[in-house]
Amino acid sequence: MNHVLTRFRCYRTLSLAFALAFSLALSSAPRAQDANLPNIGGTGGGLISGQKESDIGQQVMVSIRRSAPRITDPLVYDYLSAIIYRLVPSAPLENRDITLALIDSPALNAFAVPGGIVGINGGLFLNAATEQQFASVLAHELAHLSQRHFARRLEQQENSAPLTLAGMIAGIVLSAVTQSDIGIAAIAGTQALAIQNMLAYSRSHEQEADRVGLDILATAGMDPRGMPEMFEIMMRQNRLQGNNVPEYLSTHPLTQSRVADTRNRAEQYPAKTIRDGQEYHLIRSRLQVHYAASPEIAVDTFEGYLNKPDAQSNEAIRYGLAFAYLNNKQFEQAADIISELLASNPGRITLQVTLAEIRIQQNRLEDARSILRDALSRNPGNYPITSTLADVEIAAGNGTQAAEYLNQLTRRMPQQEYLWLRLAEAEGMARNIVGVHRARAEYDALMGNLESAQRQLRQAQEKLPAGSAQRQVVSERLSEITSRLQARRNN
Repeated sequence: MNHVLTRFRCYRTLSLAFALAFSLALSSAPRAQDANLPNIGGTGGGLISGQKESDIGQQVMVSIRRSAPRITDPLVYDYLSAIIYRLVPSAPLENRDITLALIDSPALNAFAVPGGIVGINGGLFLNAATEQQFASVLAHELAHLSQRHFARRLEQQENSAPLTLAGMIAGIVLSAVTQSDIGIAAIAGTQALAIQNMLAYSRSHEQEADRVGLDILATAGMDPRGMPEMFEIMMRQNRLQGNNVPEYLSTHPLTQSRVADTRNRAEQYPAKTIRDGQEYHLIRSRLQVHYAASPEIAVDTFEGYLNKPDAQSNEAIRYGLAFAYLNNKQFEQAADIISELLASNPGRITLQVTLAEIRIQQNRLEDARSILRDALSRNPGNYPITSTLADVEIAAGNGTQAAEYLNQLTRRMPQQEYLWLRLAEAEGMARNIVGVHRARAEYDALMGNLESAQRQLRQAQEKLPAGSAQRQVVSERLSEITSRLQARRNN
């Protein structure tokens, strides 16, 4: 009891990643196959339904959007989407609609929350040396979701209302990010017993996620041996950091016996030679540059890598150096390396987008536009290409064209609040005031600012002629937002 409360009081001094995981990776449960477990959220009348899990997830995402720094790099996000949806078909999930949260922190961390939310810190790329290791962490988090650990824990909390717990989660996130007493006060308004129990983890819960995660990896055609390898990396970090427990281990207790158990189970799968995708290592290099102390240090680091034996043949190192040159404004050096890489990897989207990024920085906008349009013709609808084309048009002052690209993206990815903010910027540049109001309304709604979203839509409605199709669309959306706002007030 005292130990839990002491740990709780320490939240305001914890790092962002630690607190996010502590509050968000709320997964602890008995074995899914135990006969005495009730049917969670099904016809058997379980305590928490799938809809209530979704409500909790939405509240958590609002807290993350408001409080947590995010990585908005479309290349990184696109890679993460690809790998998660490679794993999802192999996961025993009831709902396979996953929302990704990519947190801008170099700490090693990942989390899963009800409503199909999976989040990782950028630091996971830094710590996982291989794609198989990286994927093992995602598979583990998908396993937590598939076993509905959060909901099963709530079965033991009959007096805890799910949305009250969601408020607790939001409070912990807020306190972590702002390092203020605001979040602590929010938490203090929830049930202390629920806090204590929801922060508890057990070895059996983690072992269940390990077993299911190994199956997910194997079925998805990835190497289950990546999981014990990743655990060993974490254990080494734990020994090196002494009393400063790595963030991921704070929420996912790891012991030598658990590592050994996972290794033994992984060895029972058929031995296969599974090679990493090159894209993982390109993105990993990109984030190594992102988290370098300065662009100059990033250049020095990757130049040092290239001096090692056989490094010249390592395309990820060469790409990392090029990206470091780009960040250090050594544009021609960056372009030379990327052009060489493209000669041996024609059509690789990451290289094409990076070359276009270089040309944008050089204000060679027509060159960037040509590179990206050619790439888009071969990859219609691709997110990083389309997003970077919008950057080109904004740099060129072509708001209307930029808004067209961003409208395509917001239709496909409506949960990405930063796309709506960019769309509002482009619509403003195009002097489309109605478009600005509509984009701002969607951004405000995702941020949980329903009153502001309502005002924006009313202003858009006033500027449209009565009876027009566009006014009808705006009016319908205004009605939806008003209903949500009324429901919130009633609660």
